[in-house]
Amino acid sequence: MATNRLWRTLSAFNPSTRRWAPVSSRNAQSQVTQRLSLTSWNIDAFSSRAVSRAKLILGHILEGPKSPDIIFLQEVTPDVRASLLDDARVRAAFLVTDAEDQTSFEKVPFATMTLLSSARFASGLNSHKEGDVIEGGKKLMLGRVSRVTLPSKYGRDGLCVDVIPPTTPGTVFHFINVHLDSLGDTLHYRAQQMEILANVLREPGCGGGIIAGDFNAISPEDDELVDKNKLVDAWVALHGRADPDGATWGVGVERRDGLGPGRLDKITMMGLSAKEMEVLRPGSIEIPRPGEESVEIPWSDHCGLRCTFTI
Repeated sequence: MATNRLWRTLSAFNPSTRRWAPVSSRNAQSQVTQRLSLTSWNIDAFSSRAVSRAKLILGHILEGPKSPDIIFLQEVTPDVRASLLDDARVRAAFLVTDAEDQTSFEKVPFATMTLLSSARFASGLNSHKEGDVIEGGKKLMLGRVSRVTLPSKYGRDGLCVDVIPPTTPGTVFHFINVHLDSLGDTLHYRAQQMEILANVLREPGCGGGIIAGDFNAISPEDDELVDKNKLVDAWVALHGRADPDGATWGVGVERRDGLGPGRLDKITMMGLSAKEMEVLRPGSIEIPRPGEESVEIPWSDHCGLRCTFTI
């Protein structure tokens, strides 16, 4: 299938101008292997108090003992996007997609966003000096950012950031944040989406990369799509298929439709090596109800995923 791209940018917050500004890519040098961590979370657009819940999820991600280098977020509403861009922690420490405009949020109820640690990735506003190194080697360089157009009932796409590691300065790795089509009647869309995205990792000059996020894998046929497209499912590689702790949706709740917990969210890769992976359980937030007792709901109906890998 042909691949169409809508080119986007990464932006860094400039304290002197107090604006988010696009950053440029650089070429990389040196020969090292680096260890990176990724956290992916569908933050649930439709439950009450979306902005407050998103702040709690972000705090849980950033303030834990293992703050990630890469954050993939799904179901980001325009209000949540504005909250993320206004967060002092994000402004100080991350390069962010979709800061320049709201184009990706038009005509859809929500979209994906990607955040990359400015301590690990070099940009035009925060480039390292010659010889400046971090643990594991020099910073990784950033290439282009795009949204891969996908056949979709719901206007879904793949948010792709190109990363150039110091180990292979002539090779690009694609880090793709996804929210595949929802519900049982869109399996044919998810199959097409997975094929297109896996082929992006096989483009000339690409050494592989990551496809991660909400796969909406609600059926056995969905689980077969990862193997069919010759991707490595990081959870299966590290924990096996039978591990009961891998569910990311429907955990700890009783549903009227009878659906049990499922591993709807995944981190898959090609050309990289998964080292550690865990499921991040959401906390709860109180929702006031006028004239009634308040109720508590989870931060999201999805759990998050954290994965450490080498590149």
